[in-house]
Amino acid sequence: MQYIDNIIFLILLVAGFGLFAKSLQKIYRNIRLGKEINRTDRKGERWETMARVAMGQSKMVKRPIAGILHIFVYVGFIIINIELIEIIVDGLFGTHRFLSSVFGHGFYNFFTATLEVLALLVVIGVVIFFIRRNFYGVKRLTMKELFGWPKHDANWILIIEFALMMAFFKMNTADWVLQQRGLLPEHGSFPISSTFLAPIFSNFSDGFLFFTEKAAWWFHFVGILFFMNYLYYSKHLHIILAFPSTWYANLEKKGKFNNLESVTKEIKLMMDPNADPYAAPAEGEAEVPSKFGAEDVFDLNQVQLLNAYSCTECGRCTSVCPANITGKKLSPRLILMKTRDRLEEVGRNIDKNGSFVDDGKKLLNDYITKEELWACTTCNACTEACPVLLDPLSIIFEMRRFLVMEQSAAPQELNLMMTNVENNAAPWQYNQADRLNWAND
Repeated sequence: MQYIDNIIFLILLVAGFGLFAKSLQKIYRNIRLGKEINRTDRKGERWETMARVAMGQSKMVKRPIAGILHIFVYVGFIIINIELIEIIVDGLFGTHRFLSSVFGHGFYNFFTATLEVLALLVVIGVVIFFIRRNFYGVKRLTMKELFGWPKHDANWILIIEFALMMAFFKMNTADWVLQQRGLLPEHGSFPISSTFLAPIFSNFSDGFLFFTEKAAWWFHFVGILFFMNYLYYSKHLHIILAFPSTWYANLEKKGKFNNLESVTKEIKLMMDPNADPYAAPAEGEAEVPSKFGAEDVFDLNQVQLLNAYSCTECGRCTSVCPANITGKKLSPRLILMKTRDRLEEVGRNIDKNGSFVDDGKKLLNDYITKEELWACTTCNACTEACPVLLDPLSIIFEMRRFLVMEQSAAPQELNLMMTNVENNAAPWQYNQADRLNWAND
């Protein structure tokens, strides 16, 4: 019976990490539904970009208040959960504050004191974020696309983080008071707990303090497992996926679009007076793709699908989008959110049937409308504003490519321009022989 706590702990630990691994496997499978893309060039620059943007939060601080608070929450929460190592060892082997024997008295005091300060910064950050999101009225956080689950999800995450930090402080406070009474060995320094909460806890009995310390310890452990598995259903999946997203980010200059290899070769063939248009293609040349552009998530590349999962729904992209600012239907944030929703729907279809069974739906029209796509000015403001280098414009561009090249469904103005380019080698409806007449005026 003395090992019952350890057995329960082990069961919860295995179940928690097992479910988390299963969720990650589903995400990986769904992302693999997209087309492969080679983003392994310039490795040194990619590692530097990931360290600077994902770990260093360099783009977050462009909006200083939100950026600094986010750093408090992000860095504090991640570092505090280093203590999970200690919790796991204590839970499995029945020890108490295992890391104190590893670090030594002095460094362990510094370690626990640092965690307390970081925990306080996390509490300050999440409280301000909660007030800001729900009562301050920041436009990009109160748009109708966030009504319902997205808003509830953001609030739940803030509440969970606050609750975990409170459990952390209660555990430390009860521990510290018991240490002062000589009932536990003196390990750690707790500047926040001993200063602000200890005066209250000092009135409690020894038995209640032992119960409180253990209850808070269990709550903190189970809460971390719950939070970890909740990430799959939450926009806060970016805590993990921001790192691969920044590593695989497009490092080319903004505004440089990808050219289809098959189309490029065809144009070169047309422009080469010595080329034989009837010659068989050389061995190894890329075949013409079965579909131009993207109609559904299967037509997007894997980095674009990774981007959809990595979106933080912060709305920085939408807040700088000129189309959205002027009242158009387009929201770059919503493009990523809808792509993720469709990808999740496809994933559930595969879970149910073993493989994808056509459900009669597509990303185009059923999720993202033509009106949204053609409202985009391709200015790249959204990609520049994203704090984790996501690229909603590339999804818009691929879907517009499908509309133009597969369905000839461009607006009349664009069709007229492209006809002129084809016939006159210029966007204007002038005869080629008259193109230089302007120079004679």
